[in-house]
Amino acid sequence: MSISTIVKSIQDIMRKDAGVDGDAQRLGQMAWLLFLRIFDEQELDLEAESNDYQPALPAKLRWGAWAATTITDPDTGEEKQNPKTGEALLTFVNDTLFPTLKSLPATREKNPRGFVVKKVMEDSYNYMKNGTLLRAVINKLNELELESLDDRHAFGDFYETLLKDLQSAGNAGEFYTPRSVTEFMVQMTNPKLGERVIDPACGTGGFLTCTIEHVNRHEVKGDATAHRTLQRQIFGVEKKPLPHLLCTTNMFFHGIEVPDQIMRDNTLARKRDYWKPTERFDVVLTNPPFGGMEEDGIEKNFHDDMQTRETADLFLQLIVHILKDKGRAALVLPDGTLFGEGVKAKIKEMLLRDCNLHTVVRLPNSVFAPYTSIKTNLLFLEKGEPTRDIWYYEMQLPPGVKAYNKTRPLRVEEFAACAAWWGGAQREGRVENAQAWKVPFGTLKADKQSEAKPYNDEAKAQRLLVSNLAHAIKELKAQLKDADADGKAALNTQIEQYQLEREQALEAEKQARAKADGIYWPIYNLDSPNPHVKASTLGDPDALLARHGALQTEIEATLGQLQAVLAAALSGKTV
Repeated sequence: MSISTIVKSIQDIMRKDAGVDGDAQRLGQMAWLLFLRIFDEQELDLEAESNDYQPALPAKLRWGAWAATTITDPDTGEEKQNPKTGEALLTFVNDTLFPTLKSLPATREKNPRGFVVKKVMEDSYNYMKNGTLLRAVINKLNELELESLDDRHAFGDFYETLLKDLQSAGNAGEFYTPRSVTEFMVQMTNPKLGERVIDPACGTGGFLTCTIEHVNRHEVKGDATAHRTLQRQIFGVEKKPLPHLLCTTNMFFHGIEVPDQIMRDNTLARKRDYWKPTERFDVVLTNPPFGGMEEDGIEKNFHDDMQTRETADLFLQLIVHILKDKGRAALVLPDGTLFGEGVKAKIKEMLLRDCNLHTVVRLPNSVFAPYTSIKTNLLFLEKGEPTRDIWYYEMQLPPGVKAYNKTRPLRVEEFAACAAWWGGAQREGRVENAQAWKVPFGTLKADKQSEAKPYNDEAKAQRLLVSNLAHAIKELKAQLKDADADGKAALNTQIEQYQLEREQALEAEKQARAKADGIYWPIYNLDSPNPHVKASTLGDPDALLARHGALQTEIEATLGQLQAVLAAALSGKTV
């Protein structure tokens, strides 16, 4: 039976249960059950590999002890239906399983796998009220032949199904990053064995699983020592309980035995000094939430002149901060970040000063359909040197495809032309073509700084004049207390004159600053259009007017014919 069929069957069963209210609770229920099922499969593998392995959970809490569809009769040795169902099953889950797992005496040091279970189950709940229906759901999950699913993409399909349901359940901002996009971003970033890799908004772990597969394929190749290194180089942070649970499950399924580095937290809530230089990362891969706003106070963790509550803007700052020098990042960002002004421009100034934003891949606006129609971009950068040239590559819809959708998503092979153009790890030999162009940002910035310099110099001069006048006014006011009537009059006249000059200087400074800003800040509009595509025009005005007149004549003639037909019909005549 296919995964999608099993998922649908489980959902149908849950809809009959009075305790499960809506899609979000159905997904939460399915997620913790699946987690425990996969965890136990891995426990069996670890026990088979080593006689010294100590199980992470007490025997009575193992999936095979309470959830197996069939059990072996201790008297006859025959297989029979598991009698734990109905009220007995419900009582066990509510009164034994959950309380014990949530209070499991497991630490990261002494029982790391048990510690992972404890942390995951702390945010999980049994919503089902009917033990018989719960048994039916468990039996369906037991139909998943996890040990035979060599193609991990099949399990990725399961997650995609859950995420689609999660989106329809009203969790705005959570959407599935297409497998083709994650594969391409990982391929171009090329994480190496031993490099610390993080997704600070990891969701269900799509980028992390792609990274694991990439490193396994290119470097681990079955080597046990390399596999142990890979185990400890993957990091993720997810704010919401359900995606975090799914991500942890996904790590188990991809061979990460102790995914305690997948943390449930809000990465943005951590102060800047949380990330010690020795704890920063070689690679960041992420599709941060965009279009959302963070809670009050989160912005205080960022520099004063770049404080905002917009999630995507905060993540962009965070990514630059947590990267090591020479570290690499690939992230998904909306068009709004590219062309945004104000704080967004300040953030981009920092980004292009501290990092080499070497490539922007522009995606068609239907790549993330049906979750969002927002046009998105893939940004690739390296920390440590300022940006000199930004290469843009515009992905186009294949011939005959009007838009991507659920049945016709973006396929990884459609990135082949971009990958071939890329130029390898050093990005050598790139040339402009119908889809690729270069913006010499470093030269542009130098030119605009030079052009704006006279106005900046004027603004500084006016600011100095404002300061000097303020000092002079202060001194004159101090003299008033000792002056006679004539002296006070003269002093007040001088003070008024200086105050007028100060106001004029402030206005002059403001105007000079505005002219300088008008020259400089537009360079941070990174929404560069493809110069090889001619802008569409409406045509010659005279020809358009002539065509309009002809159409108007045709319309009037048609209306005349209709009126004649209607009049004839009303009078009983034929036309």
